[in-house]
Amino acid sequence: MPMSRPLNVLFLCTHNSARSILAEAMLNHLGKGRFRAYSAGSSPRPNQQPNPLALRALEAEGIATAGLHSKSWDVFAAPDAPRMDLIITVCDNAAGEVCPVWPGHPATAHWGYPDPSNVEGSEDERLQAFRATLAAIGRRLERLVAQPPEALRPESLAATARALAQEERP
Repeated sequence: MPMSRPLNVLFLCTHNSARSILAEAMLNHLGKGRFRAYSAGSSPRPNQQPNPLALRALEAEGIATAGLHSKSWDVFAAPDAPRMDLIITVCDNAAGEVCPVWPGHPATAHWGYPDPSNVEGSEDERLQAFRATLAAIGRRLERLVAQPPEALRPESLAATARALAQEERP
C-alpha cells in the first residue's frame, strides 16, 4: 500500500544548530517526497541561526540550506503543527530531557552522534568534523529511506528506526 502523504520526521537536539539541522536537510534531500523532515531543539541557538559550518558542510554536498533555522521544539507540540510520524533525538542531551507530549503520539528513536561543534582546531579541521557527522547521518538516513513500506507503517516505525540506530555506531 503506497503512503498517502510523506512521513513526517522531527529531529531533536538541544540547540538545533548542527546535528538536527544536518539530519533535517539530509532527509529532505534523500527523501524524494516520501519523507518530510523538520528539526528543533529544547534550547535553540540565539537569533535562530544554524552553525555556519553545518551549512557549509551541507552546501559542499549540494544539499539545499534555504529556510533552515534553529527553532524550539515547542513549535511542533502546538495544536496546529504538522503531525509527526517519527521523532528522532540525535544528541545525548536531548535524549535525556523531558520532551513535550507530541500530538498523535509518534514513534520515537535515539540516534546519537558526537557534537561536531565541540571539535577544536583549525577551521578546516572543524569543517571536517561537520562533514564526518553529515556522512554518518546520511548513511543511516539512506537505510531509512530504503526501507520497504511495511517497515514504515505506524505499528513498525519505532522498531525500524531503533534497529537502524543499532546497525552502525558513529
